[in-house]
Amino acid sequence: MNKRFITVVLAAALLGTSCMGGKVKRLSNTEFDHYYALKPFMKEDQEKVFLKKKTEEERNAYLKQIGLWERFYSLTPQEREQVLTGKVEVGWTKNMVLMALGPPWDQAKLIGSNTYNAWRYVYRFEEQVDGTALVYVPGSKTAYKAVDFFSIELVMNDDRVVELNRYKGWKD
Repeated sequence: MNKRFITVVLAAALLGTSCMGGKVKRLSNTEFDHYYALKPFMKEDQEKVFLKKKTEEERNAYLKQIGLWERFYSLTPQEREQVLTGKVEVGWTKNMVLMALGPPWDQAKLIGSNTYNAWRYVYRFEEQVDGTALVYVPGSKTAYKAVDFFSIELVMNDDRVVELNRYKGWKD
């Protein structure tokens, strides 16, 4: 089991896939943080409504109204910081992983496990010249700059990471 931390840069490319990408620039740093973390849980129409709100207070109230605010702010300040820097570790919850890395490239329910709810999540990464790692997004404008590619396989039991393995290249 590889317990090595994986640091992921918050990639603007992930947010650039939104048709509302230009409106993201007006968010404060704090707003951007919780928007980025909660984006994997938003439906497209919810994201549009959130980004159309005029003030930070309106946007925060909207997140509370649709039940997403607590998902991020129920984490401790240390957990929120880890989520925002992408330092996935054994013991993390499924929600923390999704907030940090978004949906997995591939996922499969593990059959024959001692745990009823066992899953394997696979994430693909691009390593950049400066050593940072970006979660791979199909069609991203950063893949051509990558100096290496690797994948991370997370094994989750009962919605908690119990194993974390890094593989050179992209494992299919």
